[in-house]
Order: sequence, then C-alpha cells, then structure tokens
Amino acid sequence: MAVVAVLGTGLMGAPMARNLARSGSNVRVWNRSKEKAEPLAADGATVAGSPAEAVEGADVVITMLLDGDAVRAAMTAAAPGLREGQVWAQMSTVGLEAIEPLAALAAEHGLTFVDAPVQGTRQPAEQGKLVILAAGPQDARQALAPLFEVLGQRTLWLGDDGAGGAATKLKMAAVSYGISMTAAVAEALSLAKGLGLDPDLVRQVVTGGPMDNVYFQTKSKAILEGEFEPSFTVSNAKKDTRLIAQAGESAGVRLDVIQAAGERMRRAEAQGHGDEDMAANYYASFTEKP
Repeated sequence: MAVVAVLGTGLMGAPMARNLARSGSNVRVWNRSKEKAEPLAADGATVAGSPAEAVEGADVVITMLLDGDAVRAAMTAAAPGLREGQVWAQMSTVGLEAIEPLAALAAEHGLTFVDAPVQGTRQPAEQGKLVILAAGPQDARQALAPLFEVLGQRTLWLGDDGAGGAATKLKMAAVSYGISMTAAVAEALSLAKGLGLDPDLVRQVVTGGPMDNVYFQTKSKAILEGEFEPSFTVSNAKKDTRLIAQAGESAGVRLDVIQAAGERMRRAEAQGHGDEDMAANYYASFTEKP
C-alpha cells in the first residue's frame, strides 16, 4: 500500500488521515500542534515530529493546512525529506495567488504537483464523502486514484496542469455558494428574531417547499439550537471570503454577496465566535447576544 504523508491534522486533515490509515495505507502525520496529530496513532498512523520526518520515503504528500503561507512553510520545512518523483496533492484551500509559488516550490524539488482542493466540511471528511476537485498529470492520477476513492465520493479532474489552478478556481466558485448560503440562512433567522418572531417560523415556512434543502435544515437547526460544533469555522469562512474576493477581482467579476458574507464572518469572529461553526455568523446581526 502507498506510503502517505499528511501535513495538517485539523478539522479536515485528521479525518482524512484516519480514513487513509484505516483503509490500509501507511500514513505518517504531522501537525504544528502535535497534540492534534497524536490521537491518530490509535488508528495506525505514525506521528512525525517534523514535516521532513513525515515526508521521508512517502509516495504521496498531502497538505491540508490553513492557507498558502502555512502550506509553503510546511513544505519548505519538509525539504530535507523530500525526493524527486513524489506526488504532492495540495488539498488545502489556498486561493489563486498561492498556486503559482506552490507549484514552483514543487518543481524546485522535482515533485509532481496536483492542485486538489476538496468541497465538503468535517462530516463528509469523516464519512469519506468529500468531492475532490483536481488537476494534475496522468501518472499522478494513477497514484492518487485509490487514495481519493477513500477520501471522497467522487473526483472531478480538470486537466493535466496543476500549476494552472483550475481546481482552485472551481473551489473558489463552489465555496462561495456554501458560505453565501450560510450567511443567508443566518440573516433570515436573525431578522425574524429581531422583529419579535420565533425564528423557527422561518424554518417552518421553508420546510417542504422549493427553497428547502439539507443544507438549510442543517444550518438552521444549528442556529435554532445554539449548537455550533464546527464543521467549518467562522474564521476559515472569513479567510475563504477574502480569497474568493481576490479571485473575483483578478477576473473583473463583482462579488457583492460574498463580500457581505465576509463582513458578517469578520463581525462574528470579533464577537468571539471564530472557532465555532460558520452558522454562528447569526450573531453578527446583533450588537448584543440575542
């Protein structure tokens, strides 16, 4: 089985590494906060003390970190353990501006670079039901296919050029939809609350109608019950709205809704909700906690 190094074991990286280890892959994991990686030892993963230790001898390196700077820092630290020919699946959401320098770093070390961000949150990651958006050469696809089958319900390949950023471009569009939906649900419920109504009445109106969907039910339930265990945090959503806005600006596309959603995420983070699920942007509608 493949030897896989997973750099980053947060909300997404940990369940991904766990699923790979349980499927039989030889998994090495590293995280800047080692305590977040250590529980994976119970699933058969080897916890490395450094990125270089994690990637040494690996067939595939997977990065699942916060942003482009964190990915670059981890892979730069991994350099002593890298070898020419390794496949690097860059699965973090890093934005378009980060792709070129990361691809250049891969080329510098003779790595095969695959741009492969994922669509999905913690629960799909735990269930192995992510949607993987990927761009990279054919030989890398063969190496990654059995791993991606464990991690996701399907993989959408978008060409042979990982450095071109096609997968990250699609991720920007798709995550824009998810964050905007979350902000819209939160704002609708907060308006009902502010007008003196039970916000659950909004859920009752939408349920069973043409606007109903699983996502609405999930996020409205979290808001109504005040349970914000993170699937995707407010702080991560804030970061992604910035990357999406940058992508739109580079393409000459106005993105009014996502910029408004980003402002809600910034206010919610300032109120202390940064580590909660992004549905907690509900609180951004109020100057005092409702």
